[in-house]
Amino acid sequence: MLRVEDQIRKMAALAGVMVLAAAEAMAQDKASRQARRIVVSIPDRKLAVLEGEHVVRVFETAVGAPKSPSPTGSFLIVNSIPDPTWYTKGKTVPPGKANPLGTRWLGLSRKGYGIHGTNRPDSIGKNASQGCIRMRNREVEELFKIVAVGDQVELYGERTPEILRLFGAPATVPAPVAGPVATLVATAGEPVGQ
Repeated sequence: MLRVEDQIRKMAALAGVMVLAAAEAMAQDKASRQARRIVVSIPDRKLAVLEGEHVVRVFETAVGAPKSPSPTGSFLIVNSIPDPTWYTKGKTVPPGKANPLGTRWLGLSRKGYGIHGTNRPDSIGKNASQGCIRMRNREVEELFKIVAVGDQVELYGERTPEILRLFGAPATVPAPVAGPVATLVATAGEPVGQ
C-alpha cells in the first residue's frame, strides 16, 4: 500500500512541476510578444493593428452613428469575451445569430464601449453603431487571436499624418449628376453602457 501512495505522490509532484513549467512558458511567450496597438480612423471606418510601426492587418469597420458617435482618445482592452451575451434595458440576448455583438467582444477602458462582431454585416463601412466599433464576425475572430488584454486602442475622429500613412488618402465620391436625393436611415442595435 505504501508503494502505491509513493507512486501517487511522485505523480502529483511531477504533475505540479509540469503545470508550473507550462505557466512559465506561457508567461515567457506573452512577455516576448511585442505589444500591439489598434488604431481606428472613425472618418475612414477602418481599424489597423500595429506591432511597433509595422502594420499587421487592416480591417473595415462600422463606427458610431451621428446621433451616437464613437468616442475619441486612447483606451486599453480590458476584457475579451468569446460568444458574448448582450444586456440592454430589460433585455438579455444570449450568444447566437440574433446577438448584435456578434461572436466576440473586446471591451475598452471606456465603460460600455468595445470592438465587437455584428449580426448586421451590411452595416460595415457605415456610421451605424451606438458608438462601438463593429466588425464582420470572421474578422473580429481574427483580431481576437492577435490582440490581448492590455493592448492600446486609439480612436481618431480626424485624419492625422499617422492615419494618412496607415489608411491612405480618403476616397472621393463624385457628386451625383441628377436624380432623386437618397436618405440613409441607420438603425442602432447595440447598447452603450454595457
